[in-house]
Amino acid sequence: MRAQLARVDAVLVQAVIAAALSFAHLHDVASAAGQDGWKAWAYPVSVDLLLVAAWRRLRSGHARAAGWCWFVIALAASLGANVATAGLLDMGHVPAWLRILVAGWPAVAFLGGTLLAHSAPTPTRQEDKLVEDVPASSPEVPEPIEPPAAPAPALIPVPASLLDHARKLAADHHTRTGAAIDTPTLRARLGVPAPIADAIAAQL
Repeated sequence: MRAQLARVDAVLVQAVIAAALSFAHLHDVASAAGQDGWKAWAYPVSVDLLLVAAWRRLRSGHARAAGWCWFVIALAASLGANVATAGLLDMGHVPAWLRILVAGWPAVAFLGGTLLAHSAPTPTRQEDKLVEDVPASSPEVPEPIEPPAAPAPALIPVPASLLDHARKLAADHHTRTGAAIDTPTLRARLGVPAPIADAIAAQL
């Protein structure tokens, strides 16, 4: 357990360090490209949010092409800032093309975030198969089909003594109520299963 916690702590610390360094590099590039104050700090937040949105789209399994496209764009922005601050770029004299890229990034990030958040998910292969299996509805109204007549219950052999007892119960019920005994009542009085009660009622 301690070894597992140690591994988790090491991974977490490494992730925090990597995120902090990348965040700082993006801020430095944005600041060198003319974005001062709070604007320079907003650029790394924008890049990281686009990375998270693209990764969530990839994990969802829907519209994976769009997810990969914006994930690569955000990753290129983050990786480019990390490489640029490694001495390959004169931070005092940033080229015009980099200033254009930094100035245009908010619009690109907004477009990517909007498309990732509001694009309709594409159906999976299983959903496609279900749609293909559903037959097309016909505009014609089908004629009503009469339900088939219920088959007559098969007669079950009933012992003579049980049948005589049922006849006595039926006669007593008729004397008291003036109506023939129904099958549920007969079943309850005899304490027999429904098929046997049906067979007895058919022979009364």
